[in-house]
Amino acid sequence: MTTNSGINHPEINPEITEQGPSHTVTVDGMLIHYHDVGSGDPLFMLHSYGPGTTGWITFHKVLPVLSQHFRCIVMDLPNFGRTGPVVYNEPLHNLQARTALALMDNLGIDRAHILGNSQGGQSAMIFAAKYPERVNKLVFGACHIRTGGDLYLMGNRPSEGSRARIEVSDDPTRDSVRRYLKVHIDDQNLVDDQLVDYILQSYTGHPDHIEADKKSTSVPYDHGVDLPNIKAASLIIWGRFDRMCVFEIGIAALNHIEDSRLVVLNNCGHWAPFEKPQEYSSHVLNFLQNI
Repeated sequence: MTTNSGINHPEINPEITEQGPSHTVTVDGMLIHYHDVGSGDPLFMLHSYGPGTTGWITFHKVLPVLSQHFRCIVMDLPNFGRTGPVVYNEPLHNLQARTALALMDNLGIDRAHILGNSQGGQSAMIFAAKYPERVNKLVFGACHIRTGGDLYLMGNRPSEGSRARIEVSDDPTRDSVRRYLKVHIDDQNLVDDQLVDYILQSYTGHPDHIEADKKSTSVPYDHGVDLPNIKAASLIIWGRFDRMCVFEIGIAALNHIEDSRLVVLNNCGHWAPFEKPQEYSSHVLNFLQNI
């Protein structure tokens, strides 16, 4: 297992680094890694999908602000980062939601705000639908609702991201990772060598995750039927130029969750917390504190 050198923001808070507030626990035989930063009401943060993605790389730009107001628990989901490998045969996001619940139980937390982006957004959505008594407020976005396409698909081609992801899986190089990230991120200047090297090292440094994924099957799902079961007040945040999950999916979610509101970030792709950290943090804080 390889530990990344990390991408940090010491100019904001030198104590918040990838190596800093880092913990592991074993729950039901699985090693779960998480960062525990700040104090206040707990805020569980579930990260984006993709080879080499971690909780840290997804949220490290918003942590310095959010952790001033909340106890931010940023976990690595199964088969990502420093959380252990697992072979599964179920909808992937059901596994992730259940793992988040297991960590919440282990930490003795009864209720929390749940926030997720990309795969983490879908897992957060499922968490809120299945475990409503454990959720205060919900923030999610940049995710699908069902296998095989979603309502309101207009314009973009999510398969573009799938092809780029498969290319990284088949041939993980700096060039393939860079192409993959350029599908995710709207501002191409953000796809620098430091980010490319982080993702490549994180992915290739965990062959046990790669092997577990190859043996796993994420069975088809339709979570559209679950959306009306979400009773928590919900904020949906989407990038206007998301090429992985087009923003019209957010409109579909808005129409199926009773107490919900939608924010669309202009000049933003799939990784809103990474691409637009100030805007993202501002909307999250306003929602969690004032609405």
